[in-house]
Amino acid sequence: MEGHNMENIPFRLDGLVALVTGGSQGIGKALALGLARAGASVAVADLPEKAGAAKQVQQQIRQDGGVARVYVLDVRNVPGIQSTVDQVAADMGRLDIMVNNAGVRVRKPSLEVTEAEWDGVLDVNLKAMFFGAQAAARHMLAQGNGRIINVASQLGVTALPERAAYCASKGGAVNLTRALALEWAKSGMTVNAIGPGPTNTPMVEETMSPETLAELQSRSPIGRRLDPEDMVGAVVFLASPAASGVNGHLLLVDAGWTAW
Repeated sequence: MEGHNMENIPFRLDGLVALVTGGSQGIGKALALGLARAGASVAVADLPEKAGAAKQVQQQIRQDGGVARVYVLDVRNVPGIQSTVDQVAADMGRLDIMVNNAGVRVRKPSLEVTEAEWDGVLDVNLKAMFFGAQAAARHMLAQGNGRIINVASQLGVTALPERAAYCASKGGAVNLTRALALEWAKSGMTVNAIGPGPTNTPMVEETMSPETLAELQSRSPIGRRLDPEDMVGAVVFLASPAASGVNGHLLLVDAGWTAW
């Protein structure tokens, strides 16, 4: 295949600036480190109480020869999303890749879910995702290019009991991704999502019983939960020039869970 060597399918992100929300732990940390390894300068954003962990991610990126900054951001504060995105673009010169990763979950019988719990999940997982994309798009549309990558879930297309709010938020994230992709496609931007399957993260370990974890593992086609690092390749691909023709897509990284 003459002319189709790897140089024509670039996966490198050199010279690009990425912002990862919820970047101090779990999938967000893995994505921040992975984007940096691919050549991007990375802004690691997370809650005030996670600033120490975010600085450890920054330090690791710098030790590997990369460029990183830390930003304190509670994505429930919508004006704070815009001001943080603006600050990243000012500090780092531009914004090319926005990874809306911050997320929360509540596992509880649906008859017991309170309005506050519902709002808490939807505010972080869906509302903040939209306003994060909106804030980033203001810069990307002016540049004429950009990549928005939303971290949805395999539960955006499947479901499990006692996760109504989480499933609703992630299903919303999948279709939000499609809507924004269509709206901004002619402006040189793409909007895509990844759908992680059951993954070893601090949030999962804090909110799931050993029995539930064992059940999920037994249902996994590979017999184990995924690791955060398993998500990196998908996001680097979607952020790279190699994915210029991919738009409005949910890339499931679930080891075949949805193929059952």
